[in-house]
Amino acid sequence: MIKVSVLYENTPGQKFDMAYYCTKHIPMVRQKLGAACKRAEIDQGLAGVQPGSKPRFIAQAHFLFDSVEAFQQAFGPHAQAIMADIPNYTTLQPIIQLNEVKM
Repeated sequence: MIKVSVLYENTPGQKFDMAYYCTKHIPMVRQKLGAACKRAEIDQGLAGVQPGSKPRFIAQAHFLFDSVEAFQQAFGPHAQAIMADIPNYTTLQPIIQLNEVKM
């Protein structure tokens, strides 16, 4: 099992529309990825570890797939459309990382 994580750093002066992300972008991504995407989660940053500190990431999305190949096959044909939607909800550049799920 692999997890594709998409992270958005909490950068002052940048915009991030969580409502659009949750109600428009992620549902569109899920639809395009189809059955290859086993699960999707959205996290909204609340705080850092120190009391009163800001979160490092304002938002994160996590998608589970059976394999890297399954992700690539599902994402590849729709990459342009998915990436083209980013300016509709943020001025931030997403950080994307693939991880192997161990537990």
